[in-house]
This record gives sequence, structure tokens and C-alpha cells, in this order.
Amino acid sequence: MSADEGRFFPISADRVLSLDPFAIMGVLNATPDSFSDGGQFAGIEDAVEFALELVEQGASVVDVGGESTRPGAARVAADEQIRRVVPVIARLRARSNVAISVDTTLAAVAEAALDAGADFVNDVSAGTEDPAMFRTLAKRGAGVVLMHRLAPPGEDSYSDRYAKEPVYGDVVRDVSAFLLSRAEMAMSAGIARESIAIDPGLGFGKSVTQNYELVARTSELAALGFPVLVGASRKSFLGAVTGREDPEQRIIGSVVAAVAAYGGGARIVRAHDVGAHREALLVAHAVLRGAGL
Repeated sequence: MSADEGRFFPISADRVLSLDPFAIMGVLNATPDSFSDGGQFAGIEDAVEFALELVEQGASVVDVGGESTRPGAARVAADEQIRRVVPVIARLRARSNVAISVDTTLAAVAEAALDAGADFVNDVSAGTEDPAMFRTLAKRGAGVVLMHRLAPPGEDSYSDRYAKEPVYGDVVRDVSAFLLSRAEMAMSAGIARESIAIDPGLGFGKSVTQNYELVARTSELAALGFPVLVGASRKSFLGAVTGREDPEQRIIGSVVAAVAAYGGGARIVRAHDVGAHREALLVAHAVLRGAGL
């Protein structure tokens, strides 16, 4: 992949997301039980107004989810996810041209969301949960973010609460190998290589130490040649070192982790606090440019 190609992420048949110098994916959870903001946007208009605030703060993408992926969360059937996300996506698309992703592991939800105006899919299972996902996206010409996780939410734990640390040979190499294999499967199904992004899944099946190792070695993930998305925002591994138990009080730690990953080559940052991340990343970009990087 050339430097020029790395600056763009084609997310649909007719839309390209610029990653120059970065793209921020704002989080919009249309759920009652997400770990940080569950239940805040039960009404469609409330959710859309918040999404527009994210855009005003600098979000290039709004990521709409109808199922919490926090450890221990109950699974949500496709029809209920559709009921939660489709009206929000349709209304947001009517009011804004912002890029929209749907956070789901189910092809039926992805299809309904794309019909409503979403551009691409953020799949935390990397297409392993629903065999129809890759075929659906290929048929629609939609992009995908593939994330690494060890287990679904009901079998996972917060990073600072493992009784026994998750086992990896080398966490970065293992995560990289998994993501590369899933990207190859996506391409085999007909998804264009340039329309695939990868996410190491910070906080998903990783201990506190393993999360920080992934952030520190982001450059190894970027070397795979796909746009790298990182989502450290408000997660427990940040609170483990700062002492901040309330997720909403982890903004500074979230920003520092995002900047560190950006320095390693990540170009998409998933964040709750978009304005703070945007300012920090602009400064980080200026520093890297000043260093000739």
C-alpha cells in the first residue's frame, strides 16, 4: 500500500473517508446498557441531536450501535437491534452528510442499516459471528472494520478484573495474525482490500498490560497495510493506572492512549469525547509533521 492509498478509506461504493491527517469516529450507543453512556439517548431525536453535536466537535464518522459490547452484556436479537438503530440512522442521514457506520455483528442488521443510510459496518467479531456478513458487504460494496476479540461479551471480563490473564504467545503478533486472516477471508468474499480497516480490540479479551502493549506497538499493526482503528475511549485499562473508576472521568487517559496509537500509525480513532480527541490529535499531527514524519 502506498502512502497516498493509506490516506483514504473507501467505505462505500460512492464514498471515501479521508484519513489525512486522521478520522474520528464518534460513539452513539442506542442502547440501555452500554458501559459509559447506556440509556442516555433512548429517544430518536435525542440520539440524532447528540450525533450532530459529535459532528460539530469534529467527528468524521458517527458509529451507531444497538447492542452493548461491554463485558457481561446480554445479547440483542437482530430485530431489536434494527428497531433501535434504523430510525436513528435514517433520521441522521436526512439531516447530515456525515459518514455513518453501524456497530453490529449480524448481517441482517447491517443490511437494514445500509438501507437506512449507513455507509459501512464496524464488526467487533471480524465477521466470525455471522457467516453472511462478508457476502452482504461485498454485495453492497460497503467497507468494514474488523476487530479482534477473544470471546463474545457474555464470556468476557473488564481488563482490570480477570482472575487469570488471557493467554497469548505474543499479544501483538497473535492479534495481527488473526486480523490478517480475517481480512483475507473478507477479500475472498469479494470485499475490496482498500475497504477493510482493522482494530486490535483494546479492552476485549486483553489484560491491562496487554492493552498497553498493543498501544505501544501499534506500528506493527499498521505494517499489515490496512487502516488501523483504535478505541481506547473511557475503557477500564485506563482507569487501572489513573485510579479513575468512573468512565466519564477517563478523558485525559483516553486522549493520551489515542495520541500514542496515532504516533504508531493508527489513523481512525473511536471516541466518546470527540472535541478533546480532535484537539490532541491536531497537535500530535503538527509534532509529527515538524519531525518530518
